[in-house]
Amino acid sequence: MSERAAPFYCPYCGDEDLRPGEQGHGAWECGACNRAFKLSFLGLLTRGLVKGRADGQGADT
Repeated sequence: MSERAAPFYCPYCGDEDLRPGEQGHGAWECGACNRAFKLSFLGLLTRGLVKGRADGQGADT
């Protein structure tokens, strides 16, 4: 099984000083802002994306 890709930067401060967190699988710690975070997959969209719209909103919404 292959490992997941690591985040490139902190979603809070944008710094690249990241290390795996002690809180469990998938947790990351930022050395710059001292925050811990976890990236997770939420799921698939049931309606999918509408082509031609960058925001994913349909023309009928």
